[in-house]
Amino acid sequence: MGRFHRHDDGTVHSHGDGDGHPHNHDHRDGRPTSPAGPAGGHGDLSGYATGAERIQVLEAIFGENDRLAAANRADFDAAGVHVVNLMSSPGAGKTTLLRRTLEHLCDHLRLGILEGDIETSLDADRLEGFGAAIALINTGNGFGGECHLDAPMVRSALPRLPLTDLDLLIVENVGNLVCPAEFTVGEHTRAMVYAITEGEEKPLKYPVMFRAVDLVLVNKTDLLPHLDVDLDAFHTNLHAVNPDVITIEISARTGTGIPAWCDWLTNRLTTTSHVGAR
Repeated sequence: MGRFHRHDDGTVHSHGDGDGHPHNHDHRDGRPTSPAGPAGGHGDLSGYATGAERIQVLEAIFGENDRLAAANRADFDAAGVHVVNLMSSPGAGKTTLLRRTLEHLCDHLRLGILEGDIETSLDADRLEGFGAAIALINTGNGFGGECHLDAPMVRSALPRLPLTDLDLLIVENVGNLVCPAEFTVGEHTRAMVYAITEGEEKPLKYPVMFRAVDLVLVNKTDLLPHLDVDLDAFHTNLHAVNPDVITIEISARTGTGIPAWCDWLTNRLTTTSHVGAR
């Protein structure tokens, strides 16, 4: 079964990559509506006929995720909590960044973390003890081992979070530079962590991710003296695919740039109309 791509006119075609995951990209603004199966996974469509019947099934899957993403967003708005979907490739430094974030903000804001991983609670365990409410989603447990979070998965975890007692909820998505960008979960804001060790060409090779976000955190800048990386070329490539994106250069290990990131988060709260409505 190949991957699937939905165009602005609603038509779908297969990428034919054989991974069994139908994914949807909406290139109007880089923020796609997204597919998900009834239990949060895609489901096995291999038994369906090609052509119109398959497209109808995929559109039903897309619609279900969109419906639940809207329900999540309504719940977040009703609770007065701003939700950030934080994405990156594996090892880019999301969890270390979140530890720094909790250190800086937990005394000022009521924070929650929704931790997504295929297996283990290792990252969630690293975030314990800072005063944040934490809920874990293992996609390998009942969700087919998916390489991303989708709206049904996030919705399944909401009863384990005190939404009305939170100001900010950060969803730490599964480490993957492709699939998480294709799935809306009801978030208000999207950000990603890019590590300079990944190379300056990544925005050109993975444009859907870099185009889908409001902010790119350029991490591991403490390693610049030891790497042959052209950071100016990265910024040029990034703005070629997302001219309006904001960038903050950071080192989650040393703490460089963390105050600017925390200020950006705080400003998202003060400029969101529903915050303070409770």
